[in-house]
Amino acid sequence: MTIEQVQQDIIEEFSVYEDWMDKYSYLIELGNDLKELKPSQKNDQHLIKGCQSRVWLVPEFREGRIYFEGESDAVIVKGLVALLLRVVSGRTPLELMESELHFVDDIGLKQHLSPTRSNGLVAMIKQIKLYAVAYNRISG
Repeated sequence: MTIEQVQQDIIEEFSVYEDWMDKYSYLIELGNDLKELKPSQKNDQHLIKGCQSRVWLVPEFREGRIYFEGESDAVIVKGLVALLLRVVSGRTPLELMESELHFVDDIGLKQHLSPTRSNGLVAMIKQIKLYAVAYNRISG
């Protein structure tokens, strides 16, 4: 599946919920399903700067693709991490560099996030793009 197809799947999943409390509950459920990071991975190197809650993104580059693991200490943000990883993990650096991650806007999530959570999401996406640029240089 392409990044665009995964984003469309997420948009469809969220469209079944009319109430924002239901969407938040689904987001929390997604976060609860996220595999926990090892304590050794929760370090300053993997900590995303610009998030009010603590968020760690751990990249692994293998066979020309970047695989991400992540976690947060906040339940809603953990759900955001789960959604984001679903879209970006296992992609080539070039795919990530060229992608526009619009699903957050399309499901109306951005307008329902607090400004600090919204800034944190932007920081996560920026870090993913930076990893993509770095790994693109290594592989290119």
